[in-house]
This record gives sequence, C-alpha cells and structure tokens, in this order.
Amino acid sequence: MNLENKTILITGGTGSLGKALTTHIFKNHPNIKKLIIFSRDEQKQFQMSHEFPESKFPQIRFLLGDVRDEQRLVRAFHGVDIVIHAAAMKHVHLAEYNPDECIKTNVGGAQNVIHAALQTSVGNVVALSTDKACAPINLYGATKLTSDKLFVAANNIKGTNPIKFSVVRYGNVMGSNGSVIPFFMKKKLEGKLPITDTTMTRFNISLQGGVDMVMHAIDKAWGGEIFIPKIPSYRITDVAEAVAPDCNLEIVGIRPGEKIHEEMITSSDSYNTYDLGRYYTILPSIPNFNLDNFITSFNAVKVPEGFTYNSGTNTEWETVEGLRDLIKEHVDSNF
Repeated sequence: MNLENKTILITGGTGSLGKALTTHIFKNHPNIKKLIIFSRDEQKQFQMSHEFPESKFPQIRFLLGDVRDEQRLVRAFHGVDIVIHAAAMKHVHLAEYNPDECIKTNVGGAQNVIHAALQTSVGNVVALSTDKACAPINLYGATKLTSDKLFVAANNIKGTNPIKFSVVRYGNVMGSNGSVIPFFMKKKLEGKLPITDTTMTRFNISLQGGVDMVMHAIDKAWGGEIFIPKIPSYRITDVAEAVAPDCNLEIVGIRPGEKIHEEMITSSDSYNTYDLGRYYTILPSIPNFNLDNFITSFNAVKVPEGFTYNSGTNTEWETVEGLRDLIKEHVDSNF
C-alpha cells in the first residue's frame, strides 16, 4: 500500500485503536503528508500530543470537534484523502441508560461523516464496527448496525464521485480501554473477580489485528464490504484463570444488553458472505461493482448457506497459557 503524500484523518483518534493506528502509520508510512487526530476530548488530545510530539512527528495535527457537528467535519475533511471513522459511544450499559446520546453519536455521527466526505475530496472512508452490530439485542449494537447500513448504502448515493465506503467488524480488542483484561487486572488486587456468567464467550483480537484490518480495507475495499476477521474465541472463565488464578469468582449476572455469546455473521448474512482467506466479507445484496470480477480478483469463495460465525461455536479457542502470553505481549509486559 502506498500512502505517500496522503492525508489521513481518524475520528475518535485518541482512543486505543486511534493511537495504535497512529503508531502503525508513522512506522510503516513515514512519507504521509498529514495525519489528523479528530476528537472531542481536549484532555486526551493534550495527553496524546505528548506521546506524539510535533517535533518528532511533524505531520501530526490535533483537531477538536464532535462527529455530531457536520459543519466541523466538513471543515476538517478539506484536503483529506482517507477517513478512518473510529468515534463512537461503545459501552453497552451506558448506552442502555443514555439512549439519546448513543443515537446522536453513533447514528447521527455516521450520517455526518458520510455527508462531509461526499462534500469534500475524501476518496476512502473506513468505518469501525463491532460484533455487537450482528443480530443486536442492545442499543449500542443496534446503533452500530444502523451505522454499518449507512456506510454500505453510501456507495449507492455517491453518483460519479469515486469515493469508497467500507466497514470493518471485529470482536473484543485485547487491552483496549474499558475491556475485560485491564479490568480484571485491577480487580485481582481485591482478591475476587466479578464474572457475569460462567458460560460467557467472546471473540478476541489484538490492537494490531484491528489495525491490520483497517489497513486492509483502505488498500483492498471496492466499496460496500463489511470485513470480518478469522479470530479465536475465549471463555470468560479462562480469562479469569489467566489473569488471577488465585482469585475467587463472584457471579454477578449479565448487565443490561449483554449477550452470552457474540456473533459476527448470522445465517441470514451467509447468502452474501464470502471467504477471502484471512477475512470474511459480507457484500451488499446488490453491490455497485461486478460480482464475478470481485470473486476472481480475491479468489473469493461463497460460504455455505446457513453459515454462522459465533464466539460460542467457534472452531478456534484461546487457552489459559496462550492468554497469559498474549497479555504479556499486548497488555502488560511485566505481567
């Protein structure tokens, strides 16, 4: 992938993935023209500016703004080639109790990103999704499913504009802000870990795995794809054993809107899902490109009708020892 002289903007760029993307881009694409971090939290921008000082990273820029403000996005997108949309309200239980706020950010914000991109010179938009957008039972998942639908459909309203909109969907990011492993690592000091349900499972991906997916979409998307990684699952009890084997487990029950298992592809999605090797992709029911050419270009293989991709029935699983190694590699090197 050649990003030389390109300008990239990351909404929600001060989050875990935004920082990982920033590190990856500067390491692997030092000849970019500009990297813009767009977010609404001035304190996080202040802290990130110390991690990525302009003296060492002269192409970096920090812009305060909210994806709820379309005019601010239009101004921010002028001269931008690639937008990575990572801004979202993502905590399930907070969205359940603050539904209006979640809708304004996750749905209204998605609409604003699309409209601003269509009004400017942006050529490529990659939006981040979540496994909770698949057959959602909580508001967060429902808003992200709506967001996914908006970004996929945006390819149908662009007219002669060559812009491409695509989506990447993945599971829990190991070590990200608010995720279970850092939470357990703090709780183990109390001698017991709160477990929602002993049968609970989740998909697991590293921050670098999430970064790789975004970069893949930037490089390979034709417009309208929802990319899904092939990743292992873990049992919540194995995570607890890996983090704090001497702690007692306290069963607290699932929180509002939580699932026991997560899905990333439902049986209904299977009719438009293709295996690309490293990833799956869900295509629009009526893509705006030649499907036969897409299949040939990517050696795409259609999945069987009724195929599902569920964290509870996954064929690949993390082990306790494997989780400990991953925690040391991706979360805390002193673990």
